[in-house]
This record gives sequence, C-alpha cells and structure tokens, in this order.
Amino acid sequence: MRNYRGSATLRPMSDLSNKHIVLGLSGGIACYKAAELCRALVKEGATVQVVMTEAAAQFVTPVTMQALSNQPVYVSQWDPREPNNMAHINLTRHAHAMLVAPASADFMAKLLHGRADDLLSLMCLARSLDTVPLLLAPAMNKEMWAHPATQRNMAQLRHDGAHVLGVGQGDQACGEVGDGRMLEPDELLYELIALFQPKVLLGKKVLISAGPTFEAIDPVRGITNLSSGKMGFALARAAHEAGAEVHVVAGPVSLTTPYGVARTDVRSALQMHAAVMAQVEHADVFIATAAVADWRPAQVAGEKIKKGQDGLPSFEWVENPDILADVALSNRAQAGALYCVGFAAETQYLQAQAQAKRVRKGVPLMVGNLGPATFGQDDNALLVIDEQGTLELPRAAKLALARQLMAEIASRISTKEQV
Repeated sequence: MRNYRGSATLRPMSDLSNKHIVLGLSGGIACYKAAELCRALVKEGATVQVVMTEAAAQFVTPVTMQALSNQPVYVSQWDPREPNNMAHINLTRHAHAMLVAPASADFMAKLLHGRADDLLSLMCLARSLDTVPLLLAPAMNKEMWAHPATQRNMAQLRHDGAHVLGVGQGDQACGEVGDGRMLEPDELLYELIALFQPKVLLGKKVLISAGPTFEAIDPVRGITNLSSGKMGFALARAAHEAGAEVHVVAGPVSLTTPYGVARTDVRSALQMHAAVMAQVEHADVFIATAAVADWRPAQVAGEKIKKGQDGLPSFEWVENPDILADVALSNRAQAGALYCVGFAAETQYLQAQAQAKRVRKGVPLMVGNLGPATFGQDDNALLVIDEQGTLELPRAAKLALARQLMAEIASRISTKEQV
C-alpha cells in the first residue's frame, strides 16, 4: 500500500482543549442557559473566564458561575483583584474567543456605537480584533428581535466583524411565542467548536446520502442492513463546520440532524435516488455514504405473508438504481462542476475492491471501510483512494475522520480548480 501523503495521526484531545474562552453574560432570563453552557465548555476542555454585567447578576449569581468555571468571576471594572486596575485589558489578552451569551438588544446597541460603560462592553471594545473573535448570542422578546433597529444593529455588527449567531423559536419568558430565544447550550457549544475549524469548504454546497435503505417485502417486513448513518452524519457536521451549506438525504436512522444541516428523510432506494437527484443540480460536492440496497422485491405483498402458508415464500428481485453512478453521469459532474465521493463497505480485499468500485462508478475519490467493523460504531478506519494511490486514516472517532476527509476533499477540489 502506497501512502502518498503519509498516514494521519490524531491526538486524544477534546475539541476545545487548550482554548481559553471569555464567556460574557448581559442581562436577560437566558442567563440560566449560560450556566449549562459554562459547564459544557469546561467539559470540552476549555478554560472559561466569566464576565457579567450587573444586570446579568440579577438573573444568575457570580457565585454560581464561579463554581461552574472554577475561575474568579468579574463584574466591575474597578475590581481590586487586578493590580493595575485594567481588567478590561488583562482578561482578553490570552483569550482565543469571546462569547457573549446572552447578548441583549441593549448590549448589542451599545457595542454598535462603541460605548463602553461597563466591564463587559469595555472588553469587547478593547480586545484584539485580529486574535480574539467576538461571538454574540442574541436573546430577547420576539417584538424586540423583529424591530428594525435591532436588525440594523446586528447587520452592522456583522459588518464590523462580530459573529452574530441566530436565535431559536418557541416559548418566551414573557408568555409569548416566536423568534428571539437564545440558542440552546449545545448549539452554542457547536458554534464555538466550529469557529476553530478551518473553513476549507466555505461557500460550497455539499450533498450527502447517509444510513441504510429499507426495501419492503410486505406491510410489516423488509430487507435492510446494519448501517447506522453515523459516518454520514459526522460528515454532514464536518462539512458544515468547514463552511459549507449541507443537505443530507437520510435513510431510516435514529440520529439527530447536525446543527445547521438541512435534511430529507427517505426509506427505500428508489426514494433516496429521487431525493438525491433532485438536489444534484444545486451541489458542488456529493458524498455517497449511504448503504443502499442493491435489490428490491419486484412486487410488495399487500398483506402480511403468513408463516407456513404454501411453504417458503419466493420473490422475484429487481436491481435498484445505482445512485452514485447516476450522479457521476449527471451534467454537473460531467462538466466538472460536481465532485463525487463514494464509500465502499467491504468484508475483504478492501483496497482492491474499493479501487475497482471507484473506476466502475466513474468517480475521482472512493473511501473504503470494513462494514462489520464500522456499522453502528462510533469510530472507524478509512482508506482514501484516488487514481494516484491510497491514504490510510487510522481508526479514530468518526467526527475526527470526517474532518480529515473534508480537508482531503477540499484539497482535491482546490487543485482541480487551479488546473
């Protein structure tokens, strides 16, 4: 086996290991979510410096945040613990990012105008623009969120370089229902993790098929396989982290849609084929991770087939369409505007069979793995195969492998576009 790029290695680290995060809280009932977020950041390996406004301290106490962060919490610019009395300078100089969650409408309006009348706003203004990105997680009543002034302020803050995140929709503390809820702690954690991932697919549209298909025999039975869809969903998350707009076509799986990813659910191979082909014209990259059934019964029984009636049932089989091959023959792929990646799940002779499948399907890149060793598992090992050779990605968490694979795909696309 020729490793033309060398074998990859992974360090057993959490996504935010060695990251120092300043977590700011402005006033709002969503401060209660910041406590859970702080715990999640620490669990993910980050050190967290909490800074609160006086209004935020009305909703959750500094003592609570200190216990969760294991760091002293700052509220006042005049905190005597800073020997030079410059907390607004000292607390951001070694930070990797600053996240204000919740960011109230008033606080964002203050930032827009460069006002700095408390410690948290001072820190936002005094941080290094080049080394400390600012993320804002808005939280407010739906009418405040929809107000033209708020929308103008957010647009200008984005123009000034801040990462203004979206909001959730649902019940609000005031009793109304609508947009304006702060994102949930797991969503904010994702946004922060994604911030540090290289944006190697920025502006690209990625289409991914994932999971098994189910081919009905009768109303209650069918044939399927052991694919869990975990690798495909990890790829969807990794592509979104890399800056792509992502759409996943999923067979019957019990997985949560990755944050920020669009999803179409299907059941059979024919349904997956139709859903994929409907999206192909909008995609720049297609990754076929789904374990699609090769055959289906020609006829589906209208009622449950009973055991013992007329002996063993017999079926006439029909071959399902080849989704990857059909996508590779599409106009966009043939014109070089769509980059196709296939997955080969084998039980033996992995390299030879995956390479043969790549040639047979007419795609530039094939990823091989051993089906019994990956189906349903949280980790995997991959062979990345193109016409130049084979790259081995040793066994690791599927998300870690997915990120490596996105880098490989992006590198090939970039080389192709430069030719």
